[in-house]
Amino acid sequence: MTNLQLIPALQASIAPCVLISGDGLLLLSMSNRLSRPIERIRHLCDVMKAHPQKDHQGIQEQIRILYKRAQLLRSAIVCIIYSIVSVSFIVLSLFLDALYAWPITFLINIFFILSLVFLLISMIFFLLDIHWALDSLKIEIRHSQGDV
Repeated sequence: MTNLQLIPALQASIAPCVLISGDGLLLLSMSNRLSRPIERIRHLCDVMKAHPQKDHQGIQEQIRILYKRAQLLRSAIVCIIYSIVSVSFIVLSLFLDALYAWPITFLINIFFILSLVFLLISMIFFLLDIHWALDSLKIEIRHSQGDV
């Protein structure tokens, strides 16, 4: 295979690499966001241990919501990783097609569709996390006002 045969494969792999880069930034954002509910749960558990005689219904409700958020973020992270893996298979398929002239266009299309589906599902989980974050905040506000 000459360099001239490899150039179209390199050119075709630029767009998938940009998608990997975008997915990577989303992954970074989601993993940073995941640390917040985890640390908050640890803090609330310490508060409950420090004051075992108090009623912790509001704190337990917050912990339940924070744990749900952590699960949603974990699912979002898993889906975004699957999206990155799918795009990586696109790049691999493009190079296999360039090297061996295999008729794998259908496979490339499937991986592209999968990467977008995983990205979409990841964004849905991310939006659900935002919804639950606001619910948790609402409980914390009620608790701080003494209504809980």
